[in-house]
Amino acid sequence: MIPAVLRSTLYSLLQIAITPFYALIVFAAFPLPPLTRYRVTSGWAHLMLFLLRVVCGIRYRVIGAEHIPQTPSIVLSKHQSAWETLAFQQIFPPQVWVLKKELLRVPFFGWGLAMTSPIAIDRSSGKAALKQIVEQGKNRLQQGFWIVIFPEGTRIAPGKKGKYRIGGAWLATHTVVPVIPVAHNAGEFWGKNAFVKLPGTITVSIGAPMDPAGLEPDDFNAKVEAWIEAEMDRIGDRKQNRYDNVKEPVSISEG
Repeated sequence: MIPAVLRSTLYSLLQIAITPFYALIVFAAFPLPPLTRYRVTSGWAHLMLFLLRVVCGIRYRVIGAEHIPQTPSIVLSKHQSAWETLAFQQIFPPQVWVLKKELLRVPFFGWGLAMTSPIAIDRSSGKAALKQIVEQGKNRLQQGFWIVIFPEGTRIAPGKKGKYRIGGAWLATHTVVPVIPVAHNAGEFWGKNAFVKLPGTITVSIGAPMDPAGLEPDDFNAKVEAWIEAEMDRIGDRKQNRYDNVKEPVSISEG
């Protein structure tokens, strides 16, 4: 068996070789309509997922795919790894992210990210950032985009929990758009800032849509947090066996 460090090295070399050339394709798509431009740009993520599967041996399965609505919604998800930023582009419909504007300055990755119509905020701007999230969020939803938000704001190690920021719940309660809560254990295979990627099958659990109507942002945020953290406890490494024999009438499985 090829050691994980060698697999990870090959993946990184392929990523370095491919990304600049794909960036040219992304830049050429700039004149296209936003949704079409997104589909071109997200092709890079699909390609990286393919390499993760065939080179690093990382696959995934989705529990609860039947909960994904047909209309644009808001995804609030656990954030453990760089993996979900790739995989969500394959699991969910066309999407934009709420993210810190500094990410747009990262060479190649950030430039391509800017082409996907993100909601790039200054986290230090407080109420101004919340106003921006609502205004641009409404616009993106009307364009047919889903909105993906990682409420903890940064990648959190498996078994840990960060503070759930109010932005996602604020957007949901001010637009009365359902939230799809998501839990996953990607950090057990590709940790924060980790070079080595471990082979295995990541579990992604998608919850039923949560209606924010009539709830205050803080209360709704707490409701979403409670579901995600309870689900994280169920799909974590030590409790993975709870899902080993679960029947999945509607699911997504890569590869």
